[in-house]
Amino acid sequence: MYFRQILLGRDVAQDDPFAKQMVNFTYAIGDRTTGECVLVDPAYDVSAIIDLVGADGMRVTGALVTHYHADHVGGSLFGHTVEGISALLDIFDVPVHVNAHEAPWVMRSTGVGASHLAQHASGDVVRIGSVDVTLLHTPGHTPGSQCFLVDDRLVAGDTLFLQGCGRTDFPGGDAAQMFGSLRRLAALPERTELYPGHLYSQLPHAPLSEVLRTNHVLQIADERQWLNVFG
Repeated sequence: MYFRQILLGRDVAQDDPFAKQMVNFTYAIGDRTTGECVLVDPAYDVSAIIDLVGADGMRVTGALVTHYHADHVGGSLFGHTVEGISALLDIFDVPVHVNAHEAPWVMRSTGVGASHLAQHASGDVVRIGSVDVTLLHTPGHTPGSQCFLVDDRLVAGDTLFLQGCGRTDFPGGDAAQMFGSLRRLAALPERTELYPGHLYSQLPHAPLSEVLRTNHVLQIADERQWLNVFG
């Protein structure tokens, strides 16, 4: 398996102050034998991301979208235009894998048409060469937020960070759904390594066992208490 965590504003887009402020992660997941890989949430400087994985001998054959927000897939954000999946499609005609609940939001945010989106349900598997990526629907931050499970790695987007979780007060957010999504993620094997959508903590990734011990949002087991805090 090929797996690379890319910090936007550091590894690429070094001259973009907005990328440095937002500290998004893009991920590349693929099969070293076939040279195929997909990009998770390519943004800010898509051609540089392609060059980065190309230097590893990988070619881009698709994209995985965690959710529709512009800092992850491109679009307008606080008056700043962010490059994203539309720029990728200008370079490669590849499928963009989204949760079906998120598809209309992605189309509105990015201008990408439905014909370019591969719409999925939770539990679907995307195969890259011989590497399987399982798609987990985790609504709450947005209606169709999804995480990606590959071997013992969880790419969690803005659903779960090492500290805290995604906000539920943006359009499409739902605190009750977020509670359910977090409980499902908390039930994954503790050896699972959590890879978040932003560098909001000192470390870029950590074992779920450590996140369960230190992240306060995973320590609220009662939904009523959760809604008192987050609703």
